[in-house]
Amino acid sequence: MRALFLALALAGCGASTQAPAAPSTDGLDWMSGYWLACEDDETAENWIGAGRGVLLGTNLSGGGYEFLRIAPNEAGVFVYYSMPGGRSPPTEFTLVSNENQRAVFENLAHDFPQRIIYERAGDFMSARIEGPIEGRTMEWDFTRASPDGRCPS
Repeated sequence: MRALFLALALAGCGASTQAPAAPSTDGLDWMSGYWLACEDDETAENWIGAGRGVLLGTNLSGGGYEFLRIAPNEAGVFVYYSMPGGRSPPTEFTLVSNENQRAVFENLAHDFPQRIIYERAGDFMSARIEGPIEGRTMEWDFTRASPDGRCPS
C-alpha cells in the first residue's frame, strides 16, 4: 500500500513540475504583415512571427532602418525591443496596454521616444511615438501592402 501511495505521489509531482507554457503573442498578432506609409518619406514596416510567441520587425524609412522585436522578458511581460540602425543594446519598451487592436509600449526613463503606440483598423495601421521634448510626436499611417511593395511614384 505504501509503495502504491509513493508511486501516485511521484506521478502527481511530475505533472506539477512541468514548465509553464511560453507566453503567446496572440493578442498582438494583428500587427503581423507588411505595412507601407507613403506620406513624406516612404516608410515600410514588416512584422512576422504570428502565433510563434515572438514578433520580429523591420522598419525602413528615409534611408535608415531599425530592427524590432516584441517578446516576453524573464517575467513573462511583453517588451518592444528597438534597435535603430541595428545599434545594440536595444532600447526596451514595456507593453502597458493591449486591447481592441491598440497596443501601448512605454519606457518613461528614455529620452525620446517614451511611448510607442500601434493601432489597427482593417487594412490600416497607425504607429505613433511620443516623448517629453516639447510634447513631440511622430506618426505614420500605414496601409497593408504586398511584401516589398513600394509607394506609387
